[in-house]
Amino acid sequence: MTIKTSDLDFNNIKSSLKTALMQKPEFADYNFEASGLSNILDVLAYNTHINGLTANMAINESFLASAQLRSSVVSHAETLGYYPSSATASTATVKVTATIPNGPETLVLPSNYVFTADVDGVSYTFRTRREYTAYNDNDTYVFQSSAGSTDVIVVEGKPRVKTFYVGPTTDTPVYVIPDENMDTTTMLVEVYDNFTTIDHVVYSNINNVATINSESTIYIVRESSNGQYELFFSDGNVLGKNPVAGNKIVVRYISSVGAVANGALGFSTSSLNGVALTVETTSESSGGSPKETIQSIKMNAPRAFSAQQRLVTAEDYRALIMSNFGAYLDDAVSWGGNDNIPPQYGKVFVSLNFKDGLSQPIVDLVKTSIKNDLTNNLSIMSIDTEFVDPQYTYLELLTNFNFDPSQTDLSAESIEVEIQNTIVNYARTNLNMFDSVFRRSNLLSIIDNISPAVLNSKMTVKGQQRIELDKMLSDLLIASGGTVTELNQEFKVNFPFALSQPDDREHVITTSIFKYNGVNCVIKNELGSTRLQVFDLTNNVRLTNVGSYNASKGTVSILGVKFSSTSDYSGTAMKVSALPANQSTLRPLRNYIIDIDTDKSFTKAIIDYQTTRSTL
Repeated sequence: MTIKTSDLDFNNIKSSLKTALMQKPEFADYNFEASGLSNILDVLAYNTHINGLTANMAINESFLASAQLRSSVVSHAETLGYYPSSATASTATVKVTATIPNGPETLVLPSNYVFTADVDGVSYTFRTRREYTAYNDNDTYVFQSSAGSTDVIVVEGKPRVKTFYVGPTTDTPVYVIPDENMDTTTMLVEVYDNFTTIDHVVYSNINNVATINSESTIYIVRESSNGQYELFFSDGNVLGKNPVAGNKIVVRYISSVGAVANGALGFSTSSLNGVALTVETTSESSGGSPKETIQSIKMNAPRAFSAQQRLVTAEDYRALIMSNFGAYLDDAVSWGGNDNIPPQYGKVFVSLNFKDGLSQPIVDLVKTSIKNDLTNNLSIMSIDTEFVDPQYTYLELLTNFNFDPSQTDLSAESIEVEIQNTIVNYARTNLNMFDSVFRRSNLLSIIDNISPAVLNSKMTVKGQQRIELDKMLSDLLIASGGTVTELNQEFKVNFPFALSQPDDREHVITTSIFKYNGVNCVIKNELGSTRLQVFDLTNNVRLTNVGSYNASKGTVSILGVKFSSTSDYSGTAMKVSALPANQSTLRPLRNYIIDIDTDKSFTKAIIDYQTTRSTL
């Protein structure tokens, strides 16, 4: 009898058992289906099936890469020194003012002051995390932080307090915080000598500590198997001081609903000691997120382990940034100054792909925290961290497919829409991240499997960079005090891949429509040349030389074109499209992220009943 160890199907196991018995002489003519022995075979097959599934699951759960249960993934990550991030509270910034005739010199907005806002008809409570002070300025008060910023930061959630008593040293202390929704980044751990004193010592999260000695006061917080959180301290031998018998431990934190509170705009609050407060939203709430996903843990835990809490290689920067600030980031990338173009030695460049909806103050705060609390403490001396914004490269995909209507009840138009949605979903799943490679064959294979009616498909791929003219005009007006209103400069874009060499039949470079001397025009390269020219929409040359492109370097330079108002072009930017040298594989460099421009991507069906015969 042979049963494949990988074959756990109940019917196949029973069939194998039956075949083995039929080979015995005493069961040669036995009717298994009409006998009681069939019930025994059912029990044996069922037992084998369950044991096989249990063993398979147990083996899978023993390894980080194959584990499916969150408790298993978290446990494996912990053995690598990685602690998954908790849910994070949504944060917003508001400007709070008051007017009091003949008022006092100062007003104080206390910590935990309540603000409310609605998201999709549901009201959420936000609170301040610190005090803000307002000074009398002609009976007007504007609350500000100790650093002088008028941004009042409010955080969604409910303040919680959990108190523990430290028992005798013979006990094994377990400090469990029974709240799956706690935001561990808001934790404040205070250790008191006893239950009557008010003097206390504040303990710090081990992830935020640069150095540890015998006098360090630190704690470790980890997610337990049931999704709640456990608090650990030193045993007195390593990791600094530990609470002793008779101490009181007080844990203060925020319990948050996570991402659902993102997007709040209209904030309101009650009066402050009878004084009406005016609240103006500076940035809508953002940054709320659920616990780190299983997939994210599997990806980040090995990276953090390889970094070993040190910043030496570029990958170390990426790993520790994602480990400590992953609640705010979709991805991060870093590279040494020697790999930069042009090279800048003594620097490490970091580009951060923030989650959607984060306000600028939060983005700035995260960058400051990375620099001050992480890289300045762990990096090699004389190596500075410099942040670089992500650069998006968009793809324009023209997809044609042969369609046989006899193979489906759907129309060609319906299949076109389905293919377009498939392309969008592919981009959402496989692109929009640093180092995400676009492979045309992978996408075409998915398209070919959508329906039997899709016989085959082909795709033309163009890359697209954007010249942000709106922003450039706005910056110019601010810089010149409103005196200079015309962009007259060299416009240069960089593609993260090589471009096609000039062709005698097809233009490699094409821009979106703009006005040149009042006429709608586009810029294209001259056929067979890298020189750029201005063409009207009837393909007549209006200007013979407005720059050039460099195929090997992937750069496009445009000269001699002026823009003085937003009416000179459509949208907010000029789109510069180019044919890549290799349309099959597009791999981004450094801080480039590939996405798809759905407005410039089209799908077309070609009817094919498969009845046409070729004539030789």
